[in-house]
Amino acid sequence: MAPRKKVEDKAVEAAAPLAEKARTEKKSQVPDQIKKIKPKLDAETLKLLQMRAERLSKQPKFLRNEWFRYERLENVWRRPRGQTNKLRLNYRYRSAKVRIGYGKPAAVRGMHPSGFREVSVHRSEDLEGVDPKTQAVRIGSTVGTRKRRQIVEVADKLGIRVLNRGVL
Repeated sequence: MAPRKKVEDKAVEAAAPLAEKARTEKKSQVPDQIKKIKPKLDAETLKLLQMRAERLSKQPKFLRNEWFRYERLENVWRRPRGQTNKLRLNYRYRSAKVRIGYGKPAAVRGMHPSGFREVSVHRSEDLEGVDPKTQAVRIGSTVGTRKRRQIVEVADKLGIRVLNRGVL
């Protein structure tokens, strides 16, 4: 066993410089990430976005009633509907229930945390009506790699931020 160990050590020592070289080559081949484009926001909208983020951090996690009891239930919020359901009846030992009081400011509702309004895109022609100052693009999940590359290239030329660039 001892001679075999020496052979393995020699192989590792020989491979170390090659691995380092490959790592540095990968870094040089990958283009620099395009600088993230920031939205043009007024002071009021910035204040509301900060308020929304602060409220979200304090908001409880809304759990489905008895999600832990049955494997078939996912931990995704569903409204309690049973006549004797303890969560619907607001028993205090139950988890928090979705209510209107947890709402966020209407001006920033549906806005991406970066401050952009999201626009769904499935082809490069859809980018024509996008305002790069206030809107960002999210590529549809069914779009393939080749068309995704095209969309990203056109968006970069137009100065539009792509929220889900993906591995290209």
